[in-house]
Amino acid sequence: MKPHEEWLFKAENDLSSAEILVNSLKPLYDIAIYHTQQCAEKALKAFLAYHEREIEKYHNLILLNSLCSEIDAEFKVLENSALYLNPYSTLYRYPEGDLMPAQEEVVKAIIVATEILGFVRNKI
Repeated sequence: MKPHEEWLFKAENDLSSAEILVNSLKPLYDIAIYHTQQCAEKALKAFLAYHEREIEKYHNLILLNSLCSEIDAEFKVLENSALYLNPYSTLYRYPEGDLMPAQEEVVKAIIVATEILGFVRNKI
């Protein structure tokens, strides 16, 4: 498997994890929403890997999308999506403030992550 394919594989598993966690008998919304951010992060890193760019160990979707936009300006359409999912790398992960997102918030995050993953797949 090529590096970008490995990133896509992991992104798809994060998205599947989010869907399973939100639809389980005991929904784990806080963990599910984290996986939506992870899906988007890994999808963007897949695009960078496809273009043989070095993959840095940061989790900022806004920065990653900006790097993708330098390669393909059409990634600018994902700016709002990256901005929306970006906080979920840490929000709800630790006992600070709200402990659990609403179901609607998680469902929206899954939709946004799915859109980012689909966009990247179409670009590769």
